[in-house]
Amino acid sequence: MKENKYDDNNFFKKYAEMSRSKYGLKGAGEWSAFQKILPDFEGKEVLDLGCGYGWHCKYAVEQGANHVLGIDLSHKMLETAKQKNSASNITYRCAAIEDLNLPAETFDIILSSLAFHYIQDFKTIVQNISNWLKQGGEFVFSVEHPVFTAYGTQDWYYDNNGNILHFPVDNYYYEGKREAIFLGEKVIKYHRTLTTYLNNLLQMNFELQHIIEPQPPEEMMDIPGMKDEMRRPMMLLVSARKK
Repeated sequence: MKENKYDDNNFFKKYAEMSRSKYGLKGAGEWSAFQKILPDFEGKEVLDLGCGYGWHCKYAVEQGANHVLGIDLSHKMLETAKQKNSASNITYRCAAIEDLNLPAETFDIILSSLAFHYIQDFKTIVQNISNWLKQGGEFVFSVEHPVFTAYGTQDWYYDNNGNILHFPVDNYYYEGKREAIFLGEKVIKYHRTLTTYLNNLLQMNFELQHIIEPQPPEEMMDIPGMKDEMRRPMMLLVSARKK
């Protein structure tokens, strides 16, 4: 996430117009599925990696979390988080996830929403998360699905009339850097296979709890373009417990 596109004024203005930016968790298509796999927050110490506007931080304290630490590299994201989702038991810190140095066995729950595909070294992140979690702690995260990140452009193929033909999936096993177009801007992301995501968790002493490829919720199907989201997975949700 060190590239930090979100502090670019033009990009941030476009991001602010997204449904998830304006309406919070209910504006995020994956929220209904993500919410179902979240653990009990009552009395827990929580870390949110790539917290953005802080919607998940605020949700955690509303569900009884003792304290939440929200981490994000973007100053603009954190400024908005403090305006929209502040609370006495939420602390926001500007830092790169890769550079964090936190005490061992500090957190009961670690969350991350759509951040890890911006990070090159996922294995080290998982190792750190395992270290930061208490025994039996919960790790829940969402990322862009490997099918979605594989080719790189993250756009459909169209016919000469602009109609969608199909979604390209290529170079799946060649992990690494991709140049994607997001909100009309070039953004660097990192592709990795489903095997890499899951095996890194298993190798770092995690027990898998849920693996979900969320479909768009029925109440969002009338949004233009949403029905096409049924043609390929866009996101991957995972929950795991530290053994």
